[in-house]
Amino acid sequence: MKKRCGWAEGQFDEYITYHDKEWGVPVHDDKTHFEFLILEGAQAGLSWATVLRKRAGYRKAFANFDAEKVARYDEKKIQELLTFEGIIRNQLKVRATVNNAQRFLEIQEEFDGFDNYIWQFVNGETIVNHWKDHTECPATTGESDALSKDLKKRGFKFVGSTVIYAHMQACGLVNDHTIDCFRFNEV
Repeated sequence: MKKRCGWAEGQFDEYITYHDKEWGVPVHDDKTHFEFLILEGAQAGLSWATVLRKRAGYRKAFANFDAEKVARYDEKKIQELLTFEGIIRNQLKVRATVNNAQRFLEIQEEFDGFDNYIWQFVNGETIVNHWKDHTECPATTGESDALSKDLKKRGFKFVGSTVIYAHMQACGLVNDHTIDCFRFNEV
């Protein structure tokens, strides 16, 4: 039996698959970064399990995470999304997603890709931590503080340091798998 990070033990299948296949794998694809910015922002104040169960709904609601399409959502589309049960129907979060898509495109333009922008906050390399237990892992770091501050300055919403650190973990800017987890050395 494979040893996993404590937070993934005993979870539902989709959650375990997320841990085993995605979490902590270095991402260099802008579409994937955009997806996780949407999902992590939606998670604010909720559990990751709640968001993960609605991932397919988010994919449908937000044009398969196409930032260019989402950036063009108008008030009519926002109102439609607020009635769609496949996502968390929080008006501030839905509006923030449209806003963030617009800001995301601005960063892509300025840095020739969001990936170029975000990886500069870790000097282009994954930060590898060596936690013995998942409870040792911090909620924020200096890097997530700096990235969060910069994103807010650029007009992003729902990008506090905790949300951004979760994004960094999910997208492999940080390897926070515990040292006894089978994924620690793989990612």
